[in-house]
Amino acid sequence: MDRLFEPLSFHRGPAMKNRFVLAPMTNLQSHADGVLSEEELHWLTLRAAGGFGLVMTCASHVQAIGQGFPGQLGIWSDIHVEGLTRLAAEIRRHGSIAVTQLHHAGLRSPAALIGTAPVSASDDEKTGARALSTGEVEQLTEDFILAAVRAEHAGFDGVQVHGAHGYIVCQFLSPTVNRRDDRYGGSLENRCRLLFDIVEGIRARCRPDFLLSVRLSPERFGMTLGESTVIAQRLMQSGLIDLLDMSLWDVFKKPEEEEFKDKPLLDWFTALDRGEVRLSVAGKIQSARDAGRVLAAGADLLTIGRAAILHHDFPEQCRDDPFFEPVELPVTADYLRSEGLSDPFIEYMKNWEGFVTAE
Repeated sequence: MDRLFEPLSFHRGPAMKNRFVLAPMTNLQSHADGVLSEEELHWLTLRAAGGFGLVMTCASHVQAIGQGFPGQLGIWSDIHVEGLTRLAAEIRRHGSIAVTQLHHAGLRSPAALIGTAPVSASDDEKTGARALSTGEVEQLTEDFILAAVRAEHAGFDGVQVHGAHGYIVCQFLSPTVNRRDDRYGGSLENRCRLLFDIVEGIRARCRPDFLLSVRLSPERFGMTLGESTVIAQRLMQSGLIDLLDMSLWDVFKKPEEEEFKDKPLLDWFTALDRGEVRLSVAGKIQSARDAGRVLAAGADLLTIGRAAILHHDFPEQCRDDPFFEPVELPVTADYLRSEGLSDPFIEYMKNWEGFVTAE
């Protein structure tokens, strides 16, 4: 348990004071134009004050057409920089590393929200998404890079490229979603091109000590564990990133694919050659004992979602009690308000079965 509170350095960027990362979480709290709201500022900075060593923003879209949900924080325009600057300063004031997650929902962008058909790696009949042209993929790459430059100018310590959960980078990685026949489709190398062009561009155009992270998910949304480990290893060996964040759904479960079930899902990633890259994992880490088990299994960091919603000071609770367990579910709306959630966020949490009591 003591390792949970040991500082951790990165190849680039400031050192963390402990091993707790606030997960990037959808919360619906910002303004319709993507400008930071007071509610989202409060939600995030309360977690920084609560002891999280790294605070990640929600998925922040890099193009207006890439919006995935109402009230999403934006980073696609200079109109967002003032709010982002306030946010980065407040997170850092509490001794946390400030990182914004760069995102584009692709075919998961609701047409009614963005006012047009969504876009993706290939046409998608179910959502009505259209395939991006080669030139549009190049512009998408540039817009991810420009968003990172905005984050740097706003005072963030780094960014994370969202390559998980079936959003646009993941759509390009997936052999089932991506059916392109240009240089962005076909082979795994080609399907990885968008991701690596983005991280190469960010590394080239942001300052040398800017922390760069990528988030991947190895199952669902057309991803296989075999290809996911190859992508993860290539990222770690590239020298481009400092932190790889694996969203595993459940860190303690076995893989879904039969050929990989001889060891837990987590072990397939802790076994990779990390070099100077740190590995964080997410997925049902809900107690102090869970956190200790994950570090003992070989991860460097813990990305905390649900437990951080329930306890803004989850790291401090774990420090005070090595057997700490979160409050029992369901919880009341008033309880969530006391933990810094505004009404739109609470309404969103009602979609999580058994999380919020019926009123």
